[in-house]
Amino acid sequence: MNSELLLGAPVVAALNEKTAVSVSALAKRGIVPCLAILRIGQKESDLSYERSAVKRCENLGIAVRKIVLPETISQAELLSEIDNLNHDDSVHGVLMFRPLPKCLDEYAVCAALDPRKDVDGIGVGSMARVYSGSGDGFSPCTAQAVMEILKFYGVELSGKHAVILGRSLVIGRPVAMLLMNENASITICHSKTENPAEIVRSADIVVVAVGKGESVGKEYFCEGQTVVDVGINISEKTGKLVGDVRLDEVSGLVSRITPVPGGVGSLTTAVLASHVVQAAGK
Repeated sequence: MNSELLLGAPVVAALNEKTAVSVSALAKRGIVPCLAILRIGQKESDLSYERSAVKRCENLGIAVRKIVLPETISQAELLSEIDNLNHDDSVHGVLMFRPLPKCLDEYAVCAALDPRKDVDGIGVGSMARVYSGSGDGFSPCTAQAVMEILKFYGVELSGKHAVILGRSLVIGRPVAMLLMNENASITICHSKTENPAEIVRSADIVVVAVGKGESVGKEYFCEGQTVVDVGINISEKTGKLVGDVRLDEVSGLVSRITPVPGGVGSLTTAVLASHVVQAAGK
């Protein structure tokens, strides 16, 4: 029997419905939620996500302002742009693409963004909220998308053992904290972990975020598990979009798994839009 596929589309529809209701309520107060997209240069990956984010926001009645800066921009000039956005009351959320050019201090730039407008959770203020429950920011959109999928499909989290493959600040670590906030017991595996497959097989819930296409096979999994594959990669063999998990091997072994494409990745812009609206309502 095949594993149940935890599709992103119905989760997106439910989240968009909630966001649209909030947008209507804000409109009655004369508030139009606005997202500022701050992009340096013309990376195709940034442009692709930007197009998706703009379409999602505009369909929900969220205004979008694009700020495109040259790769030659100085640290002082970029910090000035962020300061302007911080003090612009018409802008409720800011999405800044990373990584920044190597000549810039990315940590300082992220820290300069007002946590109340940090809708993708890149600054220290947002991280404080994720890790300690305090602060004014938001969780990273991809990490929050993982939680939205698990909750939508009624996956029991409290008291369960969750293993996260990957320890990045964008996905691995924040997902671990968000799961722990739901009373799950957490183990994080990374490149230096000994016997990771054995550890993963002990889990009830597995979040895979290693960033290597189809690098995790059936030897990592067992019956009854729920698997969330966060990976988005282009297969060197087929040129198609694939996850970190070899889905053809794992499907039929675990109980539930998110597909790629059509899983977590389809949800991130919906989470982003919801964060902008939440920021506008504060």
